[in-house]
Amino acid sequence: MSVQQFINDQELVNLYINGKEEALSTLIHRHKKQIFSHIMHLVKNKAAAEDIFQDTFIKVINTLKRGHYKEEGKFLPWVMRISHNLTIDYFRREQRIPIISSTSNKDGKDFDVFSLIGIYDKNREQEIIEKQIETDIRKLIEALPDEQREVLMMRHYFDMSFKEISEQTNVSINTALGRMRYALINLRKMIEEKEIVVNY
Repeated sequence: MSVQQFINDQELVNLYINGKEEALSTLIHRHKKQIFSHIMHLVKNKAAAEDIFQDTFIKVINTLKRGHYKEEGKFLPWVMRISHNLTIDYFRREQRIPIISSTSNKDGKDFDVFSLIGIYDKNREQEIIEKQIETDIRKLIEALPDEQREVLMMRHYFDMSFKEISEQTNVSINTALGRMRYALINLRKMIEEKEIVVNY
C-alpha cells in the first residue's frame, strides 16, 4: 500500500505541483467514485459521464500545471465544481433546435414559423433571467464564511448527504447541519438587504 494514500489532498496537490506525477493518480483514485457518480447522476449516460470525468481531470491538470490552483484545503469541492460546470456545458452542446423543412406540419396544416421564434425568444429571456439570479446567488455564497460556504456547496451543488459532508470536512453531522442552517440564514439576510429578486 502506497504511503501517499495516507496523505491529505492538499499535500498530494503540492507533491504533484512539485513534480510527483503519481500524486495525481492517488487523488483521482481517492475521489473517482464520488465525482463520477455525481456526473452520472446528472447525465444518465455512462459514455458521456466518462468523457466529462476525463475532461474534468484534464482541466485539473492544466490548472495545476499553470500554477492557477488557489483552493487550498478544498480540492474535492473544487474538482466537483469543475465537473458540474462541464456537465452544464455538455447539456448546452446537446440542445437541439428543430429544423423547419416546410410551412406545413405533419397533418398538412399551415403553421406560423414566427410562433416558434417567439417560443425560443421567451426561453432565451428566461435563460438570461435564470443566469442573472444564479450569478447573484453565487456572489452571495462567495461572501459566506468559508465553513458555511463549503457545506452549502457540497449539499446543494454536489448533492452530498450530511453524512458525506461530515466525513469530508471531519466534523460531526450536527456541526455540518448547523453550518448549513447558518449559511441559509445569512443568505436570506443578504438577499433582503440587497433586495435581490430570486424568482420570476
